[in-house]
Amino acid sequence: MYDELIDSGDLPLARKSVLPGTGFFLPDTLEEDLEDEQTAAALEGAEVAVVADPDADGLACVALLREAYDDVRDVPEPEDDEEESDEEEPSLEEIEPTPHEVALIPASPHDVEDALARVAEYGTEGIDLYVCDLAPDKYEYVEDELAAALETAESVAWYDHHQWDDDVAESVRDAGVDLVVGDSDEECSADVVYRSLEYDFSPVYEELAAVTRDHDLWLREDPRSDDLADYAYWTDPAEYVEVVREYGVDLPDWVREFIEERRVEKEALIEQAVTRAEFREIGDYTVGVTYGRCSQNEVAEAMREQGADASVVVKPAGSASIRGTDEFDHCHEVAGKVNGGGHPKAAGCKPDIYDDMLDYATHWTSRGAVAKQVILDAFRDVVENEEDGENESES
Repeated sequence: MYDELIDSGDLPLARKSVLPGTGFFLPDTLEEDLEDEQTAAALEGAEVAVVADPDADGLACVALLREAYDDVRDVPEPEDDEEESDEEEPSLEEIEPTPHEVALIPASPHDVEDALARVAEYGTEGIDLYVCDLAPDKYEYVEDELAAALETAESVAWYDHHQWDDDVAESVRDAGVDLVVGDSDEECSADVVYRSLEYDFSPVYEELAAVTRDHDLWLREDPRSDDLADYAYWTDPAEYVEVVREYGVDLPDWVREFIEERRVEKEALIEQAVTRAEFREIGDYTVGVTYGRCSQNEVAEAMREQGADASVVVKPAGSASIRGTDEFDHCHEVAGKVNGGGHPKAAGCKPDIYDDMLDYATHWTSRGAVAKQVILDAFRDVVENEEDGENESES
């Protein structure tokens, strides 16, 4: 296949909005080999491994752990010479990844078991292992890999704030893990790490956790939280961790300029998705549903402003984000019915409906029609169960 067929960088926005990124088309085996190499390199000589979701919340956990273990790497400072131009300030490419005693192993909720297996294989005997901002839907998904990691690691701590099934949490603890799960309505995972580690953090890290929480819980009371979330999404995870450690939540001008440049396209993709939005009445709730490669939180907020009590954003790669409001706080229940999970007001899933590339082709050309229907059916099941529960309590 020609590279230009899967490279969406130069596509018009209308076409880019409906197709997945280049990484989607790479074979899993190629991606797995690359992740093996990266993990082995990161863990070489490391005393601590942190398996974390590489969003702003998970990466804030890494920053806190590196501070607690005194694993410091300075970010290059801009030149002080007034004769130097802005071009002499540190660029994104100039911050090279360097070995850390506290190694970051990025993982998504769908492949946390793979990250645990890599720590077991490539980690040094007696390493400390932390898992942050990730929650398994079922214990059997991680059972074998966690057991292997426990044989390699001296200790394993798991810090999270998602909705955990009681049986899953009990099984993880019984395996020998120090599991701390925060209230998903009150804390982000960085909050959990901040209060769980026996370390006297400076106010910079307390503020980092607070501003991260502002976006992760979708409070949106501090405009800096959007900057953190966007920067974490667009830059290399290793770079993000060191920049927020160096500058805190007040990002330097050269980072803010980078963010503003990227936001031009971001806003255009948001507009594409909002324009496609449709609304369905399910029980007493209005559910907005749309499709596109976009920033799901902003799209969900736009649908909320149009009257949605809950929103679904189906992505070209096949996954979907589900967002709630004060009126609807059962997103994790909806996601749980379609191969996902999360929080009461924010969840994610990937319906098990893609058997081959023809299914994906249909997904792209129909703008996610099948995925939308499956998720809306899950909404109906959850709403019906809620109504049945209310009727039983009244009788």
